[in-house]
Amino acid sequence: MTSAPTSQGSPSPSSGADEAIIIVKAAPQLSGKHGETVCTAAVTRSRQWVRLYPIAFRTLQDAQQFSRWDVVRYTAQRPRDDKRIESRRLDHQSLTIGGSLPQRERYGLIAPMVVESLEEERAQGRSLAFIRPKITRFIVEKKPVAELEEERQKFQLAAKQTDLFLGPIIPYAPCPYRFKYDYEIKDGKRTGTCQDWETEATFFNWQRQYSEEETIKKMKARWGEEMPSKGLLFAMGTHSQYPDTWLINGLVQMAEFGQLSLDL
Repeated sequence: MTSAPTSQGSPSPSSGADEAIIIVKAAPQLSGKHGETVCTAAVTRSRQWVRLYPIAFRTLQDAQQFSRWDVVRYTAQRPRDDKRIESRRLDHQSLTIGGSLPQRERYGLIAPMVVESLEEERAQGRSLAFIRPKITRFIVEKKPVAELEEERQKFQLAAKQTDLFLGPIIPYAPCPYRFKYDYEIKDGKRTGTCQDWETEATFFNWQRQYSEEETIKKMKARWGEEMPSKGLLFAMGTHSQYPDTWLINGLVQMAEFGQLSLDL
């Protein structure tokens, strides 16, 4: 694995119309400026990362609500308040979905983009990357009651503010747990919080079917054992205010040699 060269493919335009394949849809977060938003990252067919924001995903029309591997077309421009080279400010009204990237094309798109060092990516000015880490532990950490209640109240307030412009929206229920990985890459040992929306969505789905204890047990078995055993990539991104802090924004199931093993 080596860092993808900066000259690979044609760079995504800094403004205007473009097309990309959705890779990252993180769990909703609150922004002081944009309210409830979803961190979304995509890859162009020429293997260039783009970060699309602000996306108030739950206010999008049904026809606009994308999933991983969907091919989206949009109009965007470089933001003034975000210096990360991949970031684009999206025109919500322009967003359309043009189908899903066929399974047979996914490995060929992603595999050449996997890098070994996040420090090297940061030194070259990049803020999004795929890594294939050596995973040593999956951690399920319960949030303190006060912290969880504060999150709930903030999401309720954000939903009321969103209602003024985009219609009614049910306040997002923050997950009572944090999901983390201990892992190793070329840069050394790290611990990162998994922000992947599908992880939280699975927790809530299983919680409706099983006891909390059984749900946690199943989460540890799947995310801590099954998925890493089949080959797991982390889609990493830096924090806008802390550019040296890398977050686990998404998970992609992909065997080291061969095809994508699961449609995750």
